[in-house]
Amino acid sequence: MGTWFVVGILLLCVAAAIRSMLRRKQSGKSLHCGGDCSRCMGECNKKSHLQ
Repeated sequence: MGTWFVVGILLLCVAAAIRSMLRRKQSGKSLHCGGDCSRCMGECNKKSHLQ
């Protein structure tokens, strides 16, 4: 029974994470880039120039 309890908690955590990601995407925020180019060394900006 303890195993099912732990599995249930893990499923709730995964569902909450997915829900949060979907809400951020729907609000226009990117899932892969936070807009802070110092963290990704400007890779987002480089990709946009190549297109």
